[in-house]
Amino acid sequence: MSASHENDSPVNDSTVNDSSEDLTILPATTEPYHIAYEDDVLLVVNKPAHLLTVPGRHPQNQDCLIRRVQREFYNAEVVHRLDYDTSGLVILPLTKRVLSDISKQFQARTVQKHYIAIVAGKVAKARGTIELPIAADEANRPLYKICHATGKPAVTRYQLLSYDSATHQSRVQLEPITGRSHQLRLHMLALGHAILGDTLYATADIAAKSSRLMLHAQYIRFNHPLNGEVLAFSEPAPF
Repeated sequence: MSASHENDSPVNDSTVNDSSEDLTILPATTEPYHIAYEDDVLLVVNKPAHLLTVPGRHPQNQDCLIRRVQREFYNAEVVHRLDYDTSGLVILPLTKRVLSDISKQFQARTVQKHYIAIVAGKVAKARGTIELPIAADEANRPLYKICHATGKPAVTRYQLLSYDSATHQSRVQLEPITGRSHQLRLHMLALGHAILGDTLYATADIAAKSSRLMLHAQYIRFNHPLNGEVLAFSEPAPF
């Protein structure tokens, strides 16, 4: 499963929360979402960056993806989330039965997701797997950290797609096997390659290299809850 995901985690996963997106005013982009797939029981939509998936606790963080979608599809519900900073594909069930089924698919880790990220530096290996546990950083709420003592298991597969020697930046494909909060940011940071535009974990100079987090949920694959058909969707990264 994976709520962003980097937090692409199921909303009923205890590892998921939007605390980092509730305590600060986060202006919602005017860029609209668009529908990648629609039928009678579910939607797949492409969320723009700088938009919460669900309302935040702060009164000024009420504009969000699900409220925008519910203006047209009043019964749309959230089964997984992407971070405010992250763009990409989100499944939105339109019935309780489909909500339950998709949630179970996330819990069983049968939903496949790929992200595209631009990271600082040259990733040494063409592909690999990062297995580092993640825990809340109690001393620096609402951040998270790699912690072998108290962290929950977190696994990310990565693949180097290209390297730009002029900018000393790598384009990578990331596949979160688990869905811990801030998993992709923390795992790439631990690998020594922070994601550009990451204002939470990257150094100031790397954060300043992009006006947005360079992380996009490009691909999602799951089974249709009613007929079992394999559905797969891809939205190219806007960077």
